[in-house]
Amino acid sequence: MGLTANTNAKGSTVIFAYLVVYFVWGSTFFFIHKALSDFTPFVLGSLRFAAASGLLFFICKLKGYKLFNKKVVLQACITGFLLLFVDMGALIWAEQYVSSGIAAIMAAATALWFIVLDKRQWRNNFGSRPIVIGLLLGFVGVLMLFLEQINIAGDADERLLNLFCMVLLILGSIAWTVGSLYSKYSKNDKADEAQDLHVLVKTAWQMVTAGVLFVLVASLNGEFASFDYSTVSTQGWFSLAYLVSFGSILAFGSYIWLIQNRPITEVSTYAYVNPVVAVALSYFFTDDIITSLQVGGLFVVLLSVGLMNWNLYSKSKWFENTFLRRKARRSSRNALQ
Repeated sequence: MGLTANTNAKGSTVIFAYLVVYFVWGSTFFFIHKALSDFTPFVLGSLRFAAASGLLFFICKLKGYKLFNKKVVLQACITGFLLLFVDMGALIWAEQYVSSGIAAIMAAATALWFIVLDKRQWRNNFGSRPIVIGLLLGFVGVLMLFLEQINIAGDADERLLNLFCMVLLILGSIAWTVGSLYSKYSKNDKADEAQDLHVLVKTAWQMVTAGVLFVLVASLNGEFASFDYSTVSTQGWFSLAYLVSFGSILAFGSYIWLIQNRPITEVSTYAYVNPVVAVALSYFFTDDIITSLQVGGLFVVLLSVGLMNWNLYSKSKWFENTFLRRKARRSSRNALQ
């Protein structure tokens, strides 16, 4: 990502940031599910991103960051449309009918679409055996989740609705991938670097874009017209506040800090923890059914993500320091015995 890891960061700060990224991000799927008991999907998205963008802009203003550059803001708006409106809109809408655990596993499977859609990396990706095996395994895992949704359906109508939600989650993941690739490859020219904006400012503009579009849809489809603030429970307001403060501000801020201070391969391990956290919360705190097929699909998807990232991990200094040195110590102990 073009960021240099600062390995001198304090251990306690690193641990706290990882706990936030691992568990808070994983829990957002659960809190979206809980919030939908009181909010309709597009009203929830409207309130979440309007509040989060306002808070982010306030923080950026306090820090003295530059807030506007026409070209950068336009790019941020396009990215925000794909990542935070299309993907999050699909996720929130689908979680009305599928469990938060299923939604989180499907989000982890986004790695599949990065391999398929990143044309510039096709030669490297499809020339690697671990990546190809991981890709095939990933599609098997997704198929298992589709079968799981068919099996738990009570009738034909529910089966059709479940399948529609699964397709919607896939389309959302594709939008996330396209938006991420657009953000990656639409770098500013060197001449424009001086006019670039801080990443938190770009994120605030992304959230503004999503918030405006969520408001527009909620107004056009009648969600705002039928929404009554007085009927929202304390749990509903708490879930919304959690998504705004912890999910959109604290978790993202911790993630940005980690990729600036730790190896990116180490930070990317959050993708293995988030769905496990979401499935565990779904199992213990909701009435959602967790089937053996869903657990199997989770395992297969996470294994596929590991294989698709194997080349990245194996070439990283973090991998060498963490695993190869440990292996060397074991070999030394065995030699002494």
